Formats: sequence, C-alpha cells, structure tokens
Amino acid sequence: MHVHLIGVCGTGMGALAGLLKAAGHRVSGSDRAFHPPMGPALRRWGVDLREGYDPANLDPAPDLVVVGNVCRPDHPEARAAIDGGLPYASFPATLAKEVLGARRPLVVAGTHGKTTTSSLLAFLLDRAGLDPGFLLGGIPRDFDASFALGHEGGPFVVEGDEYDSAFFEKSPKLWQYRTHAGILTSVEHDHIDIYPDEDAYRASFLGWVRELPADGVLVAWAGSEAVRAVAREASCRVVYYALSTDDVGDATPTWVAAPIQSQGGLTPFELFVGGSATRTAMSPMSGRHNVLNATAAIALAAEATDARLDELLGSLRTFRGVRRRQELLGTADGVRVYDDFAHHPTAVRETLAGLRARHPEGRLWAVFEPRSATASRNLHQAAYPSAFGSADATLLAPVGRPEIADAERLDVRAIADAIRDRGAEADAPETLDAVLARLVEGARAGDTVVLMSNGSFGGLHDRLLAGLAARAMTRA
Repeated sequence: MHVHLIGVCGTGMGALAGLLKAAGHRVSGSDRAFHPPMGPALRRWGVDLREGYDPANLDPAPDLVVVGNVCRPDHPEARAAIDGGLPYASFPATLAKEVLGARRPLVVAGTHGKTTTSSLLAFLLDRAGLDPGFLLGGIPRDFDASFALGHEGGPFVVEGDEYDSAFFEKSPKLWQYRTHAGILTSVEHDHIDIYPDEDAYRASFLGWVRELPADGVLVAWAGSEAVRAVAREASCRVVYYALSTDDVGDATPTWVAAPIQSQGGLTPFELFVGGSATRTAMSPMSGRHNVLNATAAIALAAEATDARLDELLGSLRTFRGVRRRQELLGTADGVRVYDDFAHHPTAVRETLAGLRARHPEGRLWAVFEPRSATASRNLHQAAYPSAFGSADATLLAPVGRPEIADAERLDVRAIADAIRDRGAEADAPETLDAVLARLVEGARAGDTVVLMSNGSFGGLHDRLLAGLAARAMTRA
C-alpha cells in the first residue's frame, strides 16, 4: 500500500511514517521543509519526501492520505485529497488500524509526564526482553528512533495525546488507540485553544477511561483528586501509585515510592508494593515528578506484562532519558546549560525543583519562553510566580505568540514583578538578544541554567553555549 502523509515532519507524523515503512508499505510525505533532525531521519528510513504543499504531491494517487493536525480545512493538499475522493484518515486512526490492531496497546495519558513515562516504559520492556513496539512524542536516547514495530501480539507503548486528531475529526487522539492497559499521570487544565474549561478538558480523559476493556488495567496517580475522580469511572481494574508524602484521599495505593536524598547524580527511592518493601530503586532522573513517572512505568510493566519486578528495577538506573527533558546540553565556562520542554506551571515547578536537588551548589537560572497556546495566554497568570520558587534568578522571554490579543496574553512583566516581591531576582527582557546578554553577563562558574520552552527558543541554546565559551576565551 502507498501511504502519503501531509505534514510528515511533525514528531508524531514522522514516527508514524517510519512505522509504516517498517511494516512494508511504500511511504511518501510532504512538508514545508525537511530540517534536522526529522528530515534526515525520514530520508534514512526510506520515506519519499516532497517539499511544499501542493496537489501535485498526490500524483500518482496514493492508497491512503494521512492528514496531520497541522492542516486546516483550507489546506491545499489536504483539500485536494478530500475533494478528489482519495481515501484519507487522521494520524491516530491510521496508527490504530494499520499497527495497533495486531498488538496490545499500553497507553500513557495525562497532562504531564507522558513522554518521559512512555519512553521509560518502552525502555524497561525492551530490557526485559519483551520486544515492545512503541511510538513516542519525543526522541529517546536509548533507541535509534522514536518508534519500533515490535512483534504481533506483543505490547505496544503509545503516548496518549489528548489533543484533537484532525480538523475533520474533533476528538482526542488517545480515544482511538484500542487501549489494553494505561497510565493516567495527571489531569490539569491545558490546551485552552480546544478545551475552554476544566470540565471540557477532563471529559477527554473520562471518554478514554470509560472505554478501557474490563480485562484491562488502569494505573493512576492517587495524589490527584482529579485523577481519582476520572479513575472511578473505569470498569477495569484500577491500580493506584503515589509518593509516600502524597495526600491520596480515599484511594489505597498499591505502588508507593519514598524518595531518598539525591546522591551521585541518581535519585534513589524505596519502592513498596502492596505495603511490602521491595528494594531501593535508583533513578537517573531528578525530581519528585520523575520518581512518580518511574513508579508509574514500573507498575504498568509489572501489572500488564510478564516483566519481572527485579529486572525492571535493575534496568531503571541505566535509562538515559529523552531529549528536551532535563537534557544537559553542555557546560561552558563552568556553567551547566539544560534544555527542558516544561511550559505548564506544574511542569516548570517540578523541573526546577528537580534540578535544584541535583545541583544544590551555585545559582539556578530559570529562563522561560511561553509559546504553547495555553502558556501564551493568561489562564495560569497567577500560578506562574510560585512555579519559579526554586530558581535564584528568572528571565521571562517575550510571549511566543504575538498574535494573541492583549486581553488574553500572558503578562510576563507582571510575573517578574511578583517574583521580585517574593525576594528573588527576576526580569522580563524585551528580546531574546537581551535575554542572552543577561545570561552571558551574569551566569558564573558553578551555576545552572535551564532553558524552558516547547519551541526552539530562537536557537538560544546554542547561542548561550557559544557566548559562554567566547567569554572564557577572552580571559585566556
């Protein structure tokens, strides 16, 4: 079968193209450009690439056109496919039909932690010898690609995105994944562009949970009232996990982690299952949120597959993580520079707390670019100041979506003012050049800088490392 993907350079669409190629299909794809890393990867996988969006890309006519959610109703190539009578489908519908039907989907859902938890789950199952398939929303450091076909009948790990499937299919992606067993990490209002209020957002997870099979299992975080409320709607077995310090309400967690002080770059925690201690687990990821992510992945692997707990715990410490999740890009002139995808206030707070625990020495610089549809708006205006509480200095870049009306736009200057009122250093420079200048001037050897954005941050990562290296050269 010839499958053509419109918007093939997206993280998910590119991985789907690779999966379909691995399954033996002829695969082509179009996009505006094919920049690294996805462009070269697609060529390496044997995908036929066509630059630009044009109806001519559909000649000869493919057997199936996959329309990415980057496309709007007036998209020229998508419009030509639909109006021309070609078979077409969304990304999740294609994944479900062409791949998941012959496998046991393990779906990781929730507002936070999906990419890290699903990547870790795939890694643990792989190290346990189960040959899992997977499709991830990030670039895992332990695999050659963000996808693998796995074997028929085996487990297949999917990052369950609650965002819309396509302009012609206004339902969450995760509803289509034929979930056998799943994880629900968190439920906090996000994606304000399609979910106007908390009830609408929560409904995306309720719809998923209510369709879980009776013989399946849901692993849910007991430390969230919102998660507990959603989990109660499941007809399958529900297994809760939590930290030992969590308020778990009326839930009784089966899997409980008790974090221990970080040591040697690792985050140890005691793991209890059904009230009985197992052994000390060693996670290479810092932060309370990552202890939860690790506990969730271990719990689902143990509850839904044949993986042995001792194997899972033994493999955990060798997990190398995911790019853009607390990723150390380098150290220049004694300054550590990290990249992180955090943009929701909760993610910002947990990321900074984790890095503060990993690097208690020196100053912690938080550099934040609000770029997502939710972060760019003032929905969480009041929550952001406290989210930066672990940082010694905070720099807030301009809002990444200037088209948002003033009345709706996040006020970064007001956030900086609120942080200063709390006694910490903060500013909201007017340009990225000004942000860079402040960092090169102010960061000192032993400090840690974390750049947080769900976009490219204008190339600030490489520019900062280069600026710090140049600063060191001037003293040589």
